[in-house]
Amino acid sequence: MHNFAIKRLTKTIAGRELTLETGRMAKQAGGSVFMTYGGTSILVTATASPNAHEGQSFFPLTVDFIEKYYAAGKIPGGFFKREARPSTKATLSARLTDRSIRPLFPDGFRNSVHVVITVLSYDGLNDPASIGILGASTALMISDIPFNGPISGVSVGLIDNEIIINPTTEQLTTSLLNLDVAASDKSIVMIEAGANELGEEIITEAIYTGHETIKELIAMQLEFADGVTKEKMAINLDVIPEEIISRLDKDFGSKISEGANIKGKLERQTTFENLEKEMLTKYQEEDDEETYLVNERYYKNAFEHLIKKFVRYAILHNHHRVDGRGLDDIRDITCEVDILPSVHGSALFTRGETQSLGVLTLGSDRNVQIIDSLEEEYKKRYYLHYNFPPYSVGEAGFMRGPGRRELGHGALAERALEPMIPPHEEFPYTLRLVSEILESNGSSSMASVCSATMAMMAGGVPLKKPVAGIANGLIMEGEDYVVLTDIMGLEDHLGDMDFKVTGTVDGITAIQMDIKIDGITKDIMAQALAKAKIARLYIIEKIVEVIPEPRKELSPFAPRIESMTINQDKIGAVIGSGGKTIKMIIEETGVDVNIDDDGTVNIVSADVASIEKARNMILSIVEEPKMGVIYDAEVFRTEGFGALVKFMNGMKEGLVHISQLHHSRIAQTEDVVKIGDKVKVKLLESDRGKYRLSMVGIPGNPEPKPGSAPARPPSDRRPSSGRDRERRPYNSNRSDSRSDSRRGDDGRNNSNRDKKY
Repeated sequence: MHNFAIKRLTKTIAGRELTLETGRMAKQAGGSVFMTYGGTSILVTATASPNAHEGQSFFPLTVDFIEKYYAAGKIPGGFFKREARPSTKATLSARLTDRSIRPLFPDGFRNSVHVVITVLSYDGLNDPASIGILGASTALMISDIPFNGPISGVSVGLIDNEIIINPTTEQLTTSLLNLDVAASDKSIVMIEAGANELGEEIITEAIYTGHETIKELIAMQLEFADGVTKEKMAINLDVIPEEIISRLDKDFGSKISEGANIKGKLERQTTFENLEKEMLTKYQEEDDEETYLVNERYYKNAFEHLIKKFVRYAILHNHHRVDGRGLDDIRDITCEVDILPSVHGSALFTRGETQSLGVLTLGSDRNVQIIDSLEEEYKKRYYLHYNFPPYSVGEAGFMRGPGRRELGHGALAERALEPMIPPHEEFPYTLRLVSEILESNGSSSMASVCSATMAMMAGGVPLKKPVAGIANGLIMEGEDYVVLTDIMGLEDHLGDMDFKVTGTVDGITAIQMDIKIDGITKDIMAQALAKAKIARLYIIEKIVEVIPEPRKELSPFAPRIESMTINQDKIGAVIGSGGKTIKMIIEETGVDVNIDDDGTVNIVSADVASIEKARNMILSIVEEPKMGVIYDAEVFRTEGFGALVKFMNGMKEGLVHISQLHHSRIAQTEDVVKIGDKVKVKLLESDRGKYRLSMVGIPGNPEPKPGSAPARPPSDRRPSSGRDRERRPYNSNRSDSRSDSRRGDDGRNNSNRDKKY
């Protein structure tokens, strides 16, 4: 039996027990912690490679979030019945943790680090993503990996004006806020939020209320790590030698500073590329071969270092941005709609050198996206996809499926617009939005929000209010800092913060904040939110100038949906045995028909006439014919005792007895009608879905053939009797014994042995 050295610590957090445990599972990982919160359990491991990747210019951190379907008592779908690629939610959860911990590793650390969060048990209430950041920080803290933690994260909701820490999945369905925040004990390091038009003050209060709980979790981590933390590994940091920075600054500092102030992105890049080639050529000539080979990558890194130094210094001390704008100036904005002639809605939003083409496609309930993850399977009727091709940044590359970045940017834009999407009852369409990034120089996700807003308004979607977004940045050295409005790509790359805020004129709908420093203060956050509001309102004004409100009519290329409600006990009749009836309606009209369990019927087609035809066919099934009302009908069978017809758009069948074909006495049914004839009938009697009809006295009906039996006055006609079975309602399942003229001596119908009426 194993002699486990287990350490376990339990605290009550937000009314539920949280347990941290190490020493029993995954002991060969650099650090591992098994966590349980409520009925949700995750295993988090952190492992680093023993050696650095020489010559690599970035920190190779990978965070994986693995959802095991058995955690929720589910079996994966598909042929192989095993977990495959991560779900979108799992990918976003991994990004959430990655963004929180990435700034907290030492500068120049180049060893590969792999953090794996595995969901082992899920109770359906406590989201494993909300404790993933805590688990990652704890695993890193007790591992041999250098880490400037601890940090932790919580989720925050707002229900009935009350701030809720770590709301359950059920509570989130009624919450006006879905906020994830990560922080150290002193400052905020990451924010991800969706909100329903909340004010900046409420958002700030929610963030810092969550921060108080984070402080409890950090104290818990420190207590837990005491006595189980491994000795940190020896590392070699990839730091540029000071003498190389000084040499490069002396030889090329002034030229780099001039290049950093060129306004155009491509022109600036070309200048830097040429300047770097000049620098490398000079030093290759001056250095001996061995020295140059050793220092070449340091020269390149020092070149980037000086660009960052000059750009940041100019902004922080001179308030001079690369493209000449003031700190709060927004780049030129152009808004256009109806860019594409044959789609359901389109718009082009251009801000500086960032451009998004937004395209709307409307569909029926058959086009909903089915989400199958640890939660109960559900359907999304609104979704946004974000594409970022290489040409948008002037590069040649491969076109692959969406990566983590594309999924993250698309999810942010989707979340930003979701509160403004009209409810299904008012607008029964499935909405797919696509943002094609055609140019990118900073904040393409916020451009996607703007283009998607305009595409929906142009396409006739009754959007509650237009939504816009802006990305702000931060340059901070010591106690000095400036907050920038509408950051471009270089400012994002060289700055300390990317703070994205979206909303309407009345409040915030989404926030995303990432930083590259240890954290930001409450004052910085307040300033960033205030500047974002001013910018957001300015952009909304630009949008409204082009399209003031959603159009009243849909595009002529968009499908129309007509909704109607039928009694739930009629749903089976409309569907028919094995779907026969509804398939017949779809094939005959060319529409798409969707029926909900509550009796709501949506008829979808771009052709209004087809919708009306299908609607009438459905009404003909669910509505009973009325006494005395005249209906169009078609004869589909003739018998000795009369004609069988289809009426009410072919959805009902009835009998016109031979005595009701004409006011004259008729010897044979075929003397008046034949199969395929169009006639008019009125209802005389109905009994449990069986209908007796009459053609007598209705203008436009056929007259008897010449030579048929002569007419006689109505008084000569034999009076009807209640016992006269020919005059009872038509029943397609019985034979009529009164048709003696067509029967043999044995009483059988010799002329139609296979037909029974």
